[in-house]
Amino acid sequence: MATVDILIPTYNRPAALAVTLTSLCAQTFRDFRVVISDQTEDSNPVASGEVKSVLRVLQAHGHTVDVHKHVPRRGMAEQRQFLLDQVTAPYALFIDDDLILEPQVVEQMHKAIQEEGCGFVGSAVIGLSFINDIRPHEQAIAFWEGRVEPEFVKPNTPQWERWRLHNAANLYHLQQRLGLTLDKPRKYRVAWVGACVIYDTAKLRAIAGYSFWKELPAEHCGEDVLVQLRLMERYGGCGLIPSGVYHQELPTTITERRVAADKALNWAADKPLSRR
Repeated sequence: MATVDILIPTYNRPAALAVTLTSLCAQTFRDFRVVISDQTEDSNPVASGEVKSVLRVLQAHGHTVDVHKHVPRRGMAEQRQFLLDQVTAPYALFIDDDLILEPQVVEQMHKAIQEEGCGFVGSAVIGLSFINDIRPHEQAIAFWEGRVEPEFVKPNTPQWERWRLHNAANLYHLQQRLGLTLDKPRKYRVAWVGACVIYDTAKLRAIAGYSFWKELPAEHCGEDVLVQLRLMERYGGCGLIPSGVYHQELPTTITERRVAADKALNWAADKPLSRR
């Protein structure tokens, strides 16, 4: 059993998936398994030459790779719950299929969640096409000076505005200005983190994971926001800066976003989820 299961939901992105997987080959943290859930209905991206080649390298490095064809598509919450159901490791790292990770990322995320004992640690993605788009008004940050503690974050509060730090290349500009380096990351307060988040598996299952997918239409978004709000309330959560994670900036495969899980469902960690 690996210490970390790296979970990758994917849909119709063979080239992007290959790039993402390639960045896992060079991770300084080695004790991980890769689980891929592909929901492409009319083709098999994981069988493409570029993906198969990288999977062979991961396996040659001693990593187990499990690939699932998981159809039909019933929404991202159901896809994430399916991946969570496959987890046997104490920690579950969800990453999107269009990222590039610096070599230290998995090691630093694992170290941080072990140190804090919190529900999740996120490395927010940076869009380097915005490297010349500097937004000081979106770069406010609140560092955790002591241990990460539970907190209740809700809309229309100053804490909710933390999401703006994850826009564009704000994290990159801020880490440059503060002189922060990947070998000494700092933990900061978040509203939520998308695309690259490590969870304590037991804690994620204690809040029932993404089982609320049955309460949502197939076309939805915000499932990771809802989970993280619930985890923060009970166990706490944080982000890492520098993040060391970059977005490939491809068009989204989730085009229908009228229903956001965090807005459609109540999220209190000590109450059953219900429609608002």
